[in-house]
Amino acid sequence: MSINDIKSLRERTGAGMSDCKKALTENGGDIEKAIDWLRVRGIAKAAKKASRAATEGLVDCYIHGNGKVGVLIEVNCETDFVAINEGFKSLVRDLALQLVANKADFVNIEDIPEDVQERERSVQIERVVAEGKPRAVAEKIVEGRMKKWAAEVCLMEQEFFKDETLTVKQLIENSIAKIGENIKVRRFVRFELGEGLEKKSDDFAAEVAKMTGGEA
Repeated sequence: MSINDIKSLRERTGAGMSDCKKALTENGGDIEKAIDWLRVRGIAKAAKKASRAATEGLVDCYIHGNGKVGVLIEVNCETDFVAINEGFKSLVRDLALQLVANKADFVNIEDIPEDVQERERSVQIERVVAEGKPRAVAEKIVEGRMKKWAAEVCLMEQEFFKDETLTVKQLIENSIAKIGENIKVRRFVRFELGEGLEKKSDDFAAEVAKMTGGEA
């Protein structure tokens, strides 16, 4: 355990330094287990705030310098006061940049439809079998591959592009602890030049309208 571990745990949970030190001591220095330990005892402030309603926030957009990739994102917080906070606005901009740098299809793992997960699982099982592994073994190997796939297609599971020691989920947990309000990514749309040209133009307009709450 180091002072940096204690500081990191404090940033992610909002708990006091002594509580963080105790949590790490009780869990052999494992930060994830320490977070759960604090949550069980009601000490992790960020976790407690996660259940609170977040109905304010910002819609932000970012167009990459070459004009070939753009992102529209909505991030919610609890109050309009926080929505104009520079720290919150900086977080929203970083999330937009994250989506420019790393394509995602879903916000959370829970958002992936069951049929999409099963289709990916079937493909991965067949790939492992084709590599010469028995089907019984293949299913165990696929669990690891499914986690890796989820980390690619879900925004919250991706490594933060500015600091690969953090996931986007951990970045938001840190911001909750610092800002003092629940923060949630509600939705996003990512456009890449030439991608999805088979869509009708009215479908494209409807997608933007749905995101902005306007008319197509």
